[in-house]
Amino acid sequence: MIKKLSVSNYTLIDELHIDFEPGFSVITGETGAGKSIILGALSLILGQRADLKSLRHSDEKAVIEGVFDIASYHLRDFFDENELDYDEGECILRREILPSGKSRAFINDTPVSVAQLKALGEQLIDIHSQHQNLLLADSRFQLRVVDTMAGDAALLVDYREHYCRWRERLQAFARLQEENRTGREEEDYLRYQLGQLDEAQLKEGEQEELEGELQTLQHAEEIKNELAVLQACLHGEETGVVSLLNAALSRMKSLSRLYPEVDEWIGRLESDYIDLKDIATTVDRSQENLNIDPERLAWVENRLDTYYSLQQKHRVSNAVELLALRDSFAERLARIENYDEELADLKRQVEEQEQQVRDLADRLTEVRQQSAAGISQTLTERVKPLGMPHLQFEIEVAPRPQLDETGGDAIRFLFSANKNQPLQPVSEVASGGEISRLMLSLKALVAHAMALPTIIFDEVDTGVSGEIADKMARIMREMAQCMQVISITHLPQVAAWGQTHYRVYKSDTDTATATHLVRLTDKQRVEEIARMLSGSSLTAAALDNARELLKRNELNDGKE
Repeated sequence: MIKKLSVSNYTLIDELHIDFEPGFSVITGETGAGKSIILGALSLILGQRADLKSLRHSDEKAVIEGVFDIASYHLRDFFDENELDYDEGECILRREILPSGKSRAFINDTPVSVAQLKALGEQLIDIHSQHQNLLLADSRFQLRVVDTMAGDAALLVDYREHYCRWRERLQAFARLQEENRTGREEEDYLRYQLGQLDEAQLKEGEQEELEGELQTLQHAEEIKNELAVLQACLHGEETGVVSLLNAALSRMKSLSRLYPEVDEWIGRLESDYIDLKDIATTVDRSQENLNIDPERLAWVENRLDTYYSLQQKHRVSNAVELLALRDSFAERLARIENYDEELADLKRQVEEQEQQVRDLADRLTEVRQQSAAGISQTLTERVKPLGMPHLQFEIEVAPRPQLDETGGDAIRFLFSANKNQPLQPVSEVASGGEISRLMLSLKALVAHAMALPTIIFDEVDTGVSGEIADKMARIMREMAQCMQVISITHLPQVAAWGQTHYRVYKSDTDTATATHLVRLTDKQRVEEIARMLSGSSLTAAALDNARELLKRNELNDGKE
């Protein structure tokens, strides 16, 4: 339940601090006094959209803060999932609107997203405003009511999970069918292309080797001549490097007897001599093995032409990409050849999952039919005393042509307020006052089932008066036995049932108008209800009537 509300620099509010009590509270005030402003402030800490225009002073930030008692509402999972500090006793929600137009949200002083604030707020307070009466005609709202009262959320979650998996499989099956269609169209093309690549017998690394060999073959005569010159440089009898080096070694060995320092030179020169002899041998072998082979040259050129033409055809730049393309063609063909088996397997999965979904949908229908019957009976019993003795109310659960994420049921609220009048959709025949009574009774049922901490009714009594308003107030007072109920009302019959009474009023100065919210004393409460009964003038008769109304409600409350 909400314990405290603090508002600063918001619309017509400079500074406001109010404590709320458990049970049934009422808020009254003249039209235009600012009751909607209080609701607007509450809506902000429940995650509604912020507006820069709501700043009272444009150069200062607005701050709205609510303190909630959450001890009995099992909200620890929410705090753990969102990595927020959890206090078993209370929780503080805060919203700030900055002069820049940005807004910030906090839970227990930890910055959070507005979505997180809204998710928690929905578990703390339900604000029922007048426009929500329109929800009574909304099929989605009607379905939510039936499901909430059914009390089997796990079944609905299970159905939705199976439904989503089934839809995913259906989409996968449709994609595979399309792939199969396009695959069959290109099968001959793929076979031809793959056959051409296979026939080429491409090998990894072959192109690079052939390109090196081609260069050698194309310059074979020039290379052979140069190798012959190199042989002469290395092996020449008088000028060859090997011969000269050998002669130098002989001289050094002779000299070493006279000059020992030469021994170190000999070792180094012998190493060079061995290397040079090895190089000379390699040159000899290369010169001997290198042949001018026109046939080999033609074969290499032809083989490389195969690589180059295939690369150009398939718009790739090298043999590696060509081989990858060949493998891709092979994989696509293999997949095409396997489509029939894949389609059969996927179709079997789709059919199995569809059956599971339909079984769960049937169970949902049974649960909803039971829930609808219970709601219809209970709501009829609750609403008949509210000035509709001939009320007929029925929730129709009918099959829809196709399943969706909610199941296979179409829900309709059917209504008749008069004798011998057939049941018709509530949106087509119910008046504003009748809808108000229906919605109050329905909210009482749903709020109790959901164990909401707080529900706020914004003029839910619109369109009714007198005895009917009194009975509607009794319903709210009964609701307040298991939750906090706050009613914003213009009716004295409703206000008199409140256990705590607040008044919204405006004050004017020469420069500004401000909205205030105060808790009334017993004396002030009598005066407020008397004003609501008689208008602005407080007559003795109005005051007596107000006291009598309050006393009667206290006596009636004691009998319950």
